[in-house]
Amino acid sequence: MKSPNKQQQIQKTTKSKVTGDNIFKILTTIIATSALIILLITGYTLVKGSIPVVQNFGVNFFFGQQWNPVEGREIYGILPYILGTLTTSGVALLIGVPLSLGIAIFLVEMAPKSLRVPISYIIELLAAVPSVIYGLWGLRVLRGWMVTYIETPLSKYLGWIPIFSGNPQGLDIFTAGVILAIMIIPTIASLSKEVLTAVPNSIREGAYSIGATKWEVTKRWVLSYGKSGIFAAIILGLGRAIGETMAVTMLIGNATGPSAMPTSLFQSGQTMASLIANGFTEATAGSLKYSTYLGVGLTLLIMSLVINVGAHLIMTRVFKVKGGAIEQ
Repeated sequence: MKSPNKQQQIQKTTKSKVTGDNIFKILTTIIATSALIILLITGYTLVKGSIPVVQNFGVNFFFGQQWNPVEGREIYGILPYILGTLTTSGVALLIGVPLSLGIAIFLVEMAPKSLRVPISYIIELLAAVPSVIYGLWGLRVLRGWMVTYIETPLSKYLGWIPIFSGNPQGLDIFTAGVILAIMIIPTIASLSKEVLTAVPNSIREGAYSIGATKWEVTKRWVLSYGKSGIFAAIILGLGRAIGETMAVTMLIGNATGPSAMPTSLFQSGQTMASLIANGFTEATAGSLKYSTYLGVGLTLLIMSLVINVGAHLIMTRVFKVKGGAIEQ
């Protein structure tokens, strides 16, 4: 039989554990909900600030093409910048995703150990490079390469296709898309590498045992097993491409109004992020112009949320995960 002192000690220990668990639960709950609170506050600020411009222009604010900031004759339509954002992000994904997957597959499936670690470090370091550095490099180096070796030949031989028409100058949608592709490669490649590394070796060994080649193992088993994680990595890369500001602002040409409509990859354009970066500091608080930029920010936020929520729904419906294994 336990002595009264021992029973009291056990009760005190149990009580302190319960108290500690409760404090830990409260702290983690606060931390977890802080992200939602920040999002709600940001959304409220943007919605409240956007009301004047939406009241003035209605749906024409989202579907109009005119952009005239002259006071007294102000007209604001952001359709060219919405399409510019989607176009540059699309170009970035078309170029960046295959390169990122190639890097991830090489590091996990083919690279010797002596190369795997240093290359992985280099790729991760690329993600830490500030966007303004990418922009400066793009302006001083990439622009010339694009005009000489890519845009001019494409315009010369495929200029009859609308997206390749125009006079290449290097400060255009295509160059901005390429710099975005370079910037999202570290994100997608690093995450995809982790996903492929997590694929059980038993799957590879089983595939090799039935006579599959390395290409067949990678394509039919490894990539198939990790497709949901790879898809998530691509969405994170897309999120960075949509919201990227400085490098795009330096390379896209910053056209406004109807001339910013992305009818060709070789024309100047503008994204919503670059539009805000170029003009927000000149807007006076409380003015219609100030409200316009808040409206652009709200549109960008909604677009990002729609893409992420849509991607989540696709993952839950297409990639069914049960017991840690993906159903095919």
